[in-house]
Amino acid sequence: MLLEICANSYESAINAQKAGAHRVELCSELAIGGITPSYGLLKKVMNDLEIPVHVLIRPRSGDFTYSREEFEIMKENILLCKELGCAGIVSGVLLQDQTIDQERTQELIELAKPLSFTFHRGFDWTPDPQEAILQLAVLGVNRVLTSGQETTAEKGILLLQELQELVENELIIMPGGGINPKNALLFKESGFQEIHCSATNIHQSINIPKISMNSTSLFNETRIAISNKEKIRQILERIHTNHE
Repeated sequence: MLLEICANSYESAINAQKAGAHRVELCSELAIGGITPSYGLLKKVMNDLEIPVHVLIRPRSGDFTYSREEFEIMKENILLCKELGCAGIVSGVLLQDQTIDQERTQELIELAKPLSFTFHRGFDWTPDPQEAILQLAVLGVNRVLTSGQETTAEKGILLLQELQELVENELIIMPGGGINPKNALLFKESGFQEIHCSATNIHQSINIPKISMNSTSLFNETRIAISNKEKIRQILERIHTNHE
């Protein structure tokens, strides 16, 4: 069985290789489900790692339905990953109703070739996972990362097994979400070829700071923060107004 480690930093990626992991999925910001890593992080990891690196292509947190400009950014990042020698792309697009955006996902798959393509956990939002997995098989994705539409892959094991039977020999179902040393063997015994986890430890880096840099209002997948043109204009009016 192949173990893929979701690495959110250079140190995590190096630790994955040193510990014997077979592959890394590189991203940033695990707290929001992961976004595309910076160019600097990606280049450093590619220079120093010998195991295959797959890269998450997700331009922001929130949903998986993207504007035209966001989609262009995703494509540019895929081209960059190809230039740097990455082994695979982890991405995907949903429509507003959370079904697979087949047209855009197909475009990403074609652009990524010959790299391996993994459809990410946006799959776990799809309303009909059986239909979605068949669509992805037709599109030609190499694997789907999923928890079986549960909070953990262990809880979603029945759906994971059903999906595996539906697309056997067409694509890889890669369980991910809450996999740890205590339950990893369950997935091997269930016949899965690959598993995905972050295998993280949490450690205190500093004492509680004077003020928090986190915004609790933004830790919500139903909300997307966008700078507002009218607010910007209002601020400019205030600071450009001459008061005598």
